[in-house]
Amino acid sequence: MTLNLRLAAALCVALSVCALLAVTANFPALGGDARLTLAVFALATCAWIGTPVDDTYIALGAGLALTATGVISSDTLFGTLGDATVWLLICAFVLAAAVARTGLAGRAAAFLVGGARTVRQLTHLTTAALVVTAFAVPATSGRAALALPVFLALAKALADRRRLVVMLALLFPTVILLSAVATLIGAGAHLITVSVLWEATGDRIGFTQWLLLGLPLAVASSHLAAETVLLTTTRRADREGPVHITAEEIQRHSESPVTGPWTQEEKRCALLLATVVALWCSEPLHQVSPAVVALIGAVVASSPALGTVGLKDALKTVPWSLLLFMAATMAMGVALADSGAAKWLVSGLPGHVGPAVFLGVVVAVSTAAHLVLQSRSARSSVLVPLVVAAAVGAGVNPVTAALASTAAAGFCHTLPASAKPVTLFSDVPGVPTYTPRDLLRMSAVLAPLTAALVLFFAAAVWPLLGVPVTR
Repeated sequence: MTLNLRLAAALCVALSVCALLAVTANFPALGGDARLTLAVFALATCAWIGTPVDDTYIALGAGLALTATGVISSDTLFGTLGDATVWLLICAFVLAAAVARTGLAGRAAAFLVGGARTVRQLTHLTTAALVVTAFAVPATSGRAALALPVFLALAKALADRRRLVVMLALLFPTVILLSAVATLIGAGAHLITVSVLWEATGDRIGFTQWLLLGLPLAVASSHLAAETVLLTTTRRADREGPVHITAEEIQRHSESPVTGPWTQEEKRCALLLATVVALWCSEPLHQVSPAVVALIGAVVASSPALGTVGLKDALKTVPWSLLLFMAATMAMGVALADSGAAKWLVSGLPGHVGPAVFLGVVVAVSTAAHLVLQSRSARSSVLVPLVVAAAVGAGVNPVTAALASTAAAGFCHTLPASAKPVTLFSDVPGVPTYTPRDLLRMSAVLAPLTAALVLFFAAAVWPLLGVPVTR
């Protein structure tokens, strides 16, 4: 669908919804604030889908409209910027800048990938390395940028085996996107989900609980995706030959040493990162907020005596546009919940569907949502408030439903423009990479597999970890 057609369709839908809501005789159970909220929500969603306008600009406009009309207060709108999850993400980016400056990523890549002797070993060792980066670098686009030099080194070492290079080009963004669910800071959508749950139900998901629920799913889905990419992109003859990647080949694409003695900066940074992650994981023991731990880590990482990066340079890496987008969409979520709009939207759904059917629909819709809404955070902003409200009415645990929706929405591999990491690796100068046809072939297999895996975790694994399907 061309941009003009998408714009026209989105405009027609938005105006139609606003016209229906403007007539008070329609939907008599709907209050004034709820009508205004739904109108703004419809306009914002259609603008995200059908216009090239920046997502953050649209979200800020929606938040401002809700504030100007009195649906939410200005304190609610501006207060979202001071939310602990926003501070957590800011400090996590400062820590990531310190890690990137030292070159620890290159050492880790040389250590892991250098041990591969077969194609399958290379595939799964690369997958394991990419999963680990979810703890060091927030946001999938940042992890993709950090991993690109490693991919280039592998591509040069395997230049005479084109299919393997294409397989690796597809493997990197696929695993980066699916493994983001491992940690709370893996994607901005996770922080939106946590905020919506807190505002709507009072349930607070901390870093440790998210890690307990998300890491097993991230590991399982990433290695499942690795096998899928390997089998759909290569032939048996491609997989049979041996491989041997040397540290010298990785060094050619790294500005920092990947072998030899560690520098003092690398030792300090590694110790700091390990300490911060350990404190995040042990939150139930010391009761210190993950945001406070991240702030301490960021201050140390940028300090003149112990740090490895200047604070000004580190703050330049923070995606302020994403933070403003998150804050504005959090305010939209508050408006949906407080005005009664979300509850009204789901009141017309069948009331006697079983938990399995409900979760199946949630996962299916969330998996397919990337075809309409390309922004992962926008998908969560639209879906999670509705899923949480519907879960309460269907007797399903809202935490389970929200987590399942967010995890399923992490699949966004169908088109080159579906996610930034997919776009980045689809066009690497001088290196053969995948085509849209390769993406479609892989997605046709991987989409139902990842959806089924999320359902399995929601129904069978998460209840064992303290998050039941029903309340």
